[in-house]
Amino acid sequence: MMQQIKDEEKNHSQITWIAHNLTDVCGARLTNSPGYNRALNWLTETFNNWKLTNVNKEPWGEFGKGWSTESVYIALKQPYYQPVIAYPLAWSGSTNNAISSEVILLDKLDSASIDKLGDNIKGKIVLVKLPDTTKLHSAFVPFAKRYDSSQLDTLPDTYMLTREEITHIMPAKKRGNAIRLYLQQKGALAILTSNTSERDGTIFVSGTQGYAAGYGVTIPQLMLSLEDHLKIQRLLVDKKPVAIEMNVQNKFYTDDLTGYNMIGEIEGTDPTLKSEVVMLGGHLDSWHSGTGATDNGAGCIVMMEVMRILKALNVQPKRTIRIALWGGEEQGLLGSFGYVKKHFGNPADMNLKPEQKKISAYYNLDNGSGKVRGIFLQNNEKLRDIFKAWLAPFADMGATGITKSNTGSTDHLSFDAVGIPGFQFIQDPLEYETRTHHSNMDTYDHLSIEDLQQAATVIAAFVYNTAMRNEMLPRKLLSAPGRFVFDLDGPL
Repeated sequence: MMQQIKDEEKNHSQITWIAHNLTDVCGARLTNSPGYNRALNWLTETFNNWKLTNVNKEPWGEFGKGWSTESVYIALKQPYYQPVIAYPLAWSGSTNNAISSEVILLDKLDSASIDKLGDNIKGKIVLVKLPDTTKLHSAFVPFAKRYDSSQLDTLPDTYMLTREEITHIMPAKKRGNAIRLYLQQKGALAILTSNTSERDGTIFVSGTQGYAAGYGVTIPQLMLSLEDHLKIQRLLVDKKPVAIEMNVQNKFYTDDLTGYNMIGEIEGTDPTLKSEVVMLGGHLDSWHSGTGATDNGAGCIVMMEVMRILKALNVQPKRTIRIALWGGEEQGLLGSFGYVKKHFGNPADMNLKPEQKKISAYYNLDNGSGKVRGIFLQNNEKLRDIFKAWLAPFADMGATGITKSNTGSTDHLSFDAVGIPGFQFIQDPLEYETRTHHSNMDTYDHLSIEDLQQAATVIAAFVYNTAMRNEMLPRKLLSAPGRFVFDLDGPL
């Protein structure tokens, strides 16, 4: 069977077809946006064509307002005309048609700096000052890299955040919304910001909290390329008059505030074990300045291909195999945690539901487009020998690593929190953190198709082996009741 899986992916891969449709055709997939709904519709059609069962877009709870950019134009008008690279933050507001105005420099995005400028803000476009840095990219460190095989078994905890760290963010989010509303009250027309982490036209763009109740919609805020931002800033520091013309039209959607995940299954065939489930997934939602290719189109593409491989081989699994593509991950693992609370229980009280005992494992992919190099055990040492055996047929493909460490900040944590074995695979970093994560470069052309094909092969084997094993995977001891790390009192 391992060889059949390898052969199916090598000779009949649909990775490029899936990737093109999910990214180029569906577009960006901000939660509850038109692009997200396009993806849900396409997935429904595709899953049905593949003859998956129980295909449905399943509600996980209330999310909030959808949002999309209808049109954006921004250019330097004075001291000369030049286009500017910029993207609006999600859930920020619009201009009143086209505007043309002087730009004013704000030292910091805080009330003291706003008060210092006084009435000069009224009718102006505000540029928030950045440190005047001229350092090139990390002293010419390469953008992309792969793990050395000697690193894989000793990788430390990765992307792990404590509840205290996340909770600490919340007051800053509320203050940020209040400051933006204060600028609006003072008569500012728009806010221009940037980040200092990258150059070459790469812009890392996320959003405001404007989708959630209790957060006001602010004036438009745009993220500029670092080069454009620093040029405008130098002109202002040099007392040269700067004017910008812009027209930003964004749209909110309030007809359906519900959040949805996408579900499909290959039903189990064993009379005793078919009620047990092996799950796999990634998050379907993305940010909006690219097309969500590496974050996390890549994970969805691979997991879809896993299901296609198993259907193409006419596998008759003992257990049911269920794919879930999650919504609202970027706002705090909302889709997967909503699903877990609905089906399995809430870690806050650990009053677990009967379904919790029926899930053998959940496998996740959400660290970019790199090939699978192994798996994080999430401190479940009972699985080391099992996973070592399952990886053995793929050593020639570079998948050998087993580290006891945890990796966090993605949807397997929702399962791990209620005692279900939940795993994220080790992936080669490539340029995920340096170039594509939440950026305008997160597009099809930054996918490594060969790596995705390798990942689909390895994960298909893990899913198959889990579904066919006589026993479910061994579990860690159940944690004491406690609020989930991403169970917050407001939007992340």
